[in-house]
Amino acid sequence: MLGALASTAIRHPRRMLLLALVAFLVAAVLGAPAVGMLNAREPFSDPASQSARAQQLVEQATGREPSPGVLALVSAPPGTPAVASAAREIARVPGVAAVTAPTPGRETGLVSTDGRSSLVVATLSAAPDPDTVVKHIEATLHGRSDVLLGGPDVAGTQTGKQAQADLGFAEAIAFPLLAILAFVIFRGIAALLPLAVGGMAVLGTFVVLRLVNLALPLSIFALNLVIGLGLGLAVDYSLFLVWRFREELQERGDVETALRSTLARTGRTVAFSATTVAAALASLTVFPQRFLVSMGIGGAMVALVAAASALLIVPPLLVLLARRLGRVKPSTQGGAWYRLARGVMRRPVLVATATTALLLLMAAPALSVRWSGIDATVLPTSQSARVVSDRVASEFTVGSGGNAITVVARAPASDRPALAGYAEGLARAPGVTASGPPVQLAPGTWQIMLVSPNDPISPAAQQTVRAIRAQPAPVPVLVGGTTASFVDQGTSIAGALPPAIAILCAVTLLVLWLMTGSVILPIKSLLMNGLTAAAATGILVFVFQDGRLAGPLAYTSQGGIEETDFLIVAAIAFALSTDYGVFLLARISEERRPGVSERDAIAAGMQRTGRLITWAAILLAVAVGVFATSKLVFLKEVGIGVAVAVLIDAFIVRALLVPSLMALLGRWNWWAPAWLERLHRRVAIRESGTPAPATRPAADHDARP
Repeated sequence: MLGALASTAIRHPRRMLLLALVAFLVAAVLGAPAVGMLNAREPFSDPASQSARAQQLVEQATGREPSPGVLALVSAPPGTPAVASAAREIARVPGVAAVTAPTPGRETGLVSTDGRSSLVVATLSAAPDPDTVVKHIEATLHGRSDVLLGGPDVAGTQTGKQAQADLGFAEAIAFPLLAILAFVIFRGIAALLPLAVGGMAVLGTFVVLRLVNLALPLSIFALNLVIGLGLGLAVDYSLFLVWRFREELQERGDVETALRSTLARTGRTVAFSATTVAAALASLTVFPQRFLVSMGIGGAMVALVAAASALLIVPPLLVLLARRLGRVKPSTQGGAWYRLARGVMRRPVLVATATTALLLLMAAPALSVRWSGIDATVLPTSQSARVVSDRVASEFTVGSGGNAITVVARAPASDRPALAGYAEGLARAPGVTASGPPVQLAPGTWQIMLVSPNDPISPAAQQTVRAIRAQPAPVPVLVGGTTASFVDQGTSIAGALPPAIAILCAVTLLVLWLMTGSVILPIKSLLMNGLTAAAATGILVFVFQDGRLAGPLAYTSQGGIEETDFLIVAAIAFALSTDYGVFLLARISEERRPGVSERDAIAAGMQRTGRLITWAAILLAVAVGVFATSKLVFLKEVGIGVAVAVLIDAFIVRALLVPSLMALLGRWNWWAPAWLERLHRRVAIRESGTPAPATRPAADHDARP
């Protein structure tokens, strides 16, 4: 396939580029609107969980959401015209099902402790899109400086808006930075290649996600990952292809031969790399949360589209610009990376031990991770939902619509006395400060409302939900609410984690075996990737959980790490570690030939790829790390976590741990049982004319270990 691609690029480079330009324009027209179309509701909850089913029962029975979604904080005492008018204006908005306003002497939970502020509480209908209703409420109250809007539905809308704003800001930063770095690396016109491929990768993936969204609603937050990862991978793949072509052209002097060799070797490696990254990120689709599913689909698609874009756009450009790409400084045995590899391999035990200890030390904080959730506290203090959340917590009492716990039951009217006794028992559950009687929402559907004084995601609130669920009930019940949803999120993630890890490991082992034919190298890569992911998540916990660097990074700690963020950072770190490992192993494998010792091959492979992987890591870290500028703390966590993972892998794992371990294992690196060698020769994917990777030592190196 790559040979045919090379032939087409050589014969019809302008025609290929014209088709690429048409594809780019189509992708821009169809893909750009995806920013406003991804619309998954409740992206962080498990739709099959007990809390989600409780919400569905309430919505089906009442036609409205189970709890108030909009809180209007009015700077006026209860009973004043300002409070009454705010309630009337909100009630007139289509999609608002009920509005409650405080009156003097009543609804004290909706009045601040100093009596100067009031909360108007609105519950939305279940059918409309909450974002649309919230936007209408905002428009209705526009210009009223005495009213601030908050609540879960407003926080969700503002989080989506902030994500879109952060997306545009990140693009505005990423493209100029990458352009400058590309010019430093490539010089001249060659610097345009990675940016062209990056734009195509991002827009092409937007088109794919828009189509997927028709059948499976996706989260808008996936676009942030697509832009960062798409730009990073596209630039990396272009970098490897351009650099290899310049090497081949310098050695062979013939454009056609250089391009064929480049695609047969580095092009094949790009395909393997993209497959591995896509498979690693696709493991996130095992989890039930739509946020993780969206990230998994977006990450997998952008890896494949980035590779396809690089392999389709770069070759014809190389043909047309061959004489304007500049020269590559020859990789010599006296180079810095060669000397580093030799130095590491002189003391492999010491280096491997020290490096592993350092990575484990970085990973140690992850053992004490605490989980946080997605609520108004992820927003910057400039957003009204965050202001309302902070003020409600500090100025209002428990009854102000804070941590409501909903118990829903399906039972006939004859069971009402039993449900009443059950409700009285729930009132005595630890952490419950208020309990209402069973209320019939519809024939056969009952609701019991409970209130807890604790923060919805605090350990105390979670223990309250568990105690309620453990209480014997006369009929089957479902417990819902913010805390119950958070508990269910952790349970569902824990249940899906083993199959996700199994898929991640199995696919990584398979792809690396197909590429190398070795049994040892895939297992070793798996362990090193795990170390990289652990170190990255450890640093994530160390920084964000306890609020370190809060000033320079401009965030407010939630006292923990958002659980899905932790998984995303780990998955991306694992995927990108494999990505760079593939390029390094492929080059070392090429250097293994008769007359070359194992250590010479390792050092030569390091010299050939060291500078490339370093530049690639910096470029990718910039592309993803720009999301550290996000005003949403959970997107900031992903941006910084992934950037740190990439740099750890390039500067510690690939530079020190890989050569030390390969030196220790020697020819065992390439070992495989004889039957697996035979199978590999039959199934391995390679271009015609490309020699199979050697699983046995070279002929002059004695026999198998």
